[in-house]
Amino acid sequence: MSLKRRVLAVGHATSLFLVVSYLACVLWDLAFPQYAMFEAWRRLLPGFEWSWTGFVLGLADSYLYGWWFALVWVPLYTRFSAPEEAR
Repeated sequence: MSLKRRVLAVGHATSLFLVVSYLACVLWDLAFPQYAMFEAWRRLLPGFEWSWTGFVLGLADSYLYGWWFALVWVPLYTRFSAPEEAR
């Protein structure tokens, strides 16, 4: 599998995982406000607040964090997992 295909696969998978996790956390906070993670989200997701705009920004931030991970992780992993002779 080429590096580009690996980055695309990891980028989509990680981004969707973070989006689903974000949505699950929002639902959890709405159901159990006494256990809310609002303060943590304000630090981790720039622009997050309890509004539709803040919700969408948090969703976009979650998706972009997944791509950031893929763009950094996959090339590093590919480099360090290559056989010694190939380096």
